[in-house]
Amino acid sequence: MTNVLIVINVVLLLLFALALFFMQKNHLSFSKRVFAGLGIGIVFGLSLQFVYGPDSEVVEKSVDWFNIVGNGYVTLLQMLVMPLVFISILAAFTKSQLSHNIGKIGGVIIGILIGTTAIAAVLGIGAAFVFDLQATEIHAGEEEAIRGEELEERMGELEGMTVPQRIVSLLPGNPFLDFTGARPTSTIAVVIFASFLGISYLGVKRKHAEQAEMFAKLTDALHAVVMRVVTLVIRLTPYGVLALMSRVSATSDLHAIWQLGKFVVASYAALLVMFAVHLLLIAVSGLNPLTYVKKVLPVLTFAFTSRSSAATLPLNVRAQHQDLGVPEGTANFAGSFGLTIGQNGCAGIYPAMLAVMIAPTVGINPLSPSFLLTLVAVVALGSFGVAGVGGGATFAALIVLSAMNLPVALAGLLISIEPLIDMGRTAVNVSGSMTAGVLTGRVTGELDTTIYATRRGMTLPVDETNAVG
Repeated sequence: MTNVLIVINVVLLLLFALALFFMQKNHLSFSKRVFAGLGIGIVFGLSLQFVYGPDSEVVEKSVDWFNIVGNGYVTLLQMLVMPLVFISILAAFTKSQLSHNIGKIGGVIIGILIGTTAIAAVLGIGAAFVFDLQATEIHAGEEEAIRGEELEERMGELEGMTVPQRIVSLLPGNPFLDFTGARPTSTIAVVIFASFLGISYLGVKRKHAEQAEMFAKLTDALHAVVMRVVTLVIRLTPYGVLALMSRVSATSDLHAIWQLGKFVVASYAALLVMFAVHLLLIAVSGLNPLTYVKKVLPVLTFAFTSRSSAATLPLNVRAQHQDLGVPEGTANFAGSFGLTIGQNGCAGIYPAMLAVMIAPTVGINPLSPSFLLTLVAVVALGSFGVAGVGGGATFAALIVLSAMNLPVALAGLLISIEPLIDMGRTAVNVSGSMTAGVLTGRVTGELDTTIYATRRGMTLPVDETNAVG
């Protein structure tokens, strides 16, 4: 009987996917199909949980089949990250988009990312005080105790690594290793390697124009092919969101979410205010923030469901360039740097909230000005090298808590609601990197305001109803 129920659930998911396909055939916009997938996934997942229970064998095995679509889509996007970043940065040099102001672009992006992370830390501190969050109020069960022990073991691996050492770790000691994504900082290392090749190309162009022209043609051809692959994969986004959200809704521990509701509400309150800060920065730069919201919502929706800034990178870069008017080179820099530097949600709000909650347990006054100023500085500088995948927030929390001499094991108390909070954190991370790209384009005078103001959100370069190929 169990197998029959699993088959029924899988068939239902396929029927929902078929409905999304017919929406495409009827020319329903990409954004509407993404949100349809999100809504259907939530309702379907909650229905499965209500009927079978989140820990039932039926749900577990059904979700395993759902993951073919959900995790398969995430894997395809991760497949694109390194080729897309590398060839797009290199193509920006061959097209002379980054020939004169690469230093300024990189500096402005990093400055915005770190600055907004400092603001995020302040918001995290404020949320902890406003909602009166205390670590002593959270019950520590068996899973939480095990998680705390794991964090202490992981902390042993991180101790002794200073901020300068983490900055050095961004460099591509072995670019071929970094192309495999073996390190948390591999994406930025590939950006730096591509930049060195691009700068070298400019030098060759001045002395050996013929060889430089051949290299540029090869780069442009590879860029066209990679972007075509990006288009093919992005078309699958509504189906990926449907499967991912079905899994999340079906397996979330609703009881734990209810028990820790105050922390969940406080986290999302801070995340929403941080998103409002992004919109305020967009408005101060002279752009319409509502236009920004409309165009980035499909990207943020996928970031929310996938919980992976890295997997969202292809959508992030494409939306910045094609829908917000950010130069392609700048978009790649902002998206790539945003994976491991200055993640507003994971490396800003979350560690600051934990530090304020945990400080009283070791006799530290969290209202002390010296504690608060030190915390903001540590959060901002500690945001270097935070991985843009699930677990990045834990990594950031370990760095901050250890630097503040606070016990890291208490961070394990929130394991049961981590997935739910991580969804919102990831969306804010991605919004932060996109905001950095838009503002940098504005500062350098290279933002195409016509594209920003007129194009619809999340467009594709070819008719989606055409056959793939």
